[in-house]
Order: sequence, then C-alpha cells, then structure tokens
Amino acid sequence: MVNHPQVQAAGAERRLQELGITLPPPPTPLGAYVEAVRSGKLVFFSGMLPVINRQPRYIGHVGGQLTSEDGRKAAETATLSALAAAKDYLGSLDRVVRIVKLGVYIATEGDFRDHPKVADGASEMLLQVFGEEKLSGRVVLGVASLPLGVPIELELVLEVEN
Repeated sequence: MVNHPQVQAAGAERRLQELGITLPPPPTPLGAYVEAVRSGKLVFFSGMLPVINRQPRYIGHVGGQLTSEDGRKAAETATLSALAAAKDYLGSLDRVVRIVKLGVYIATEGDFRDHPKVADGASEMLLQVFGEEKLSGRVVLGVASLPLGVPIELELVLEVEN
C-alpha cells in the first residue's frame, strides 16, 4: 500500500479544507429511525444514501440507467452525507480513531461486475479525508433495489475517542 504522510499528518477537518470539500447539510431520517447510535467507542450510522436536502442526486441501477462512473459519483455523494452525519453527531471528524466497517450496497442490473470500481468512490473519499491508517476493510454487494430508487447505500461504523 502507498504511504500518504501528508494525509496522516493532518486531521480530518483540516484535510477537508485542504481538499476544498464543503460537506452538505447532515441527513435527516426518512423514516422511524435515528441517523447514528453509539455503543462504547463505536458509532453505527444508518444507511447513507446519495441524498442531499432529502433529494436523491442519482436514481437508477448501475449497469442500466447509470454508468459505473455515475455509480462512483453517487458513492462519493453518499460518503459526503456520511461525513456530514458523523460531524454533526461527533462535533468534529477529528474524533474518529478509525473506520471499523464500510459496506457499499449497489443497485445493479443483470450481470454487472464492476462493483469494486464503483465502491472505490466511497473508499477513496475516506482515504483522502482520514488517511490510510484509519481505513477498514469493506463489503461490496450488488442488490436489486435500494430506498428512493438510488443506486448506492453505505453502511459505516466508526471507532471514536471517548
């Protein structure tokens, strides 16, 4: 793996500024649930969608109405929503010790096979913000459908400082 010393040296909040990334407003529940639950040092986030201000930014199936690149961009958008939710819940992304789990669920057509390329939109965004030492393994699955007809849903579990 490649060492990213400049990412490791800066905190997540500073990295967002350096990258010129402005987080969207934190997502709000679309049903009867909360966006985040803490148990000990772990914070479990509800499924994060490529939705900003309650409006889907992408709709359709990857490999059908959407290209792999569209799916990748949708994964980036869902990751920005996840980061906004984390910042809202924690007060600062600098409290993140590590990413424990990243799950990427992709609504796909037929025999679509580029799941890893699409999921890299989420993984690479997290790499840029948190650095390689805080990344986790991931699970990537193709599914028949997702809420609101979006192509991506992320599952995120973070370890945070006390």
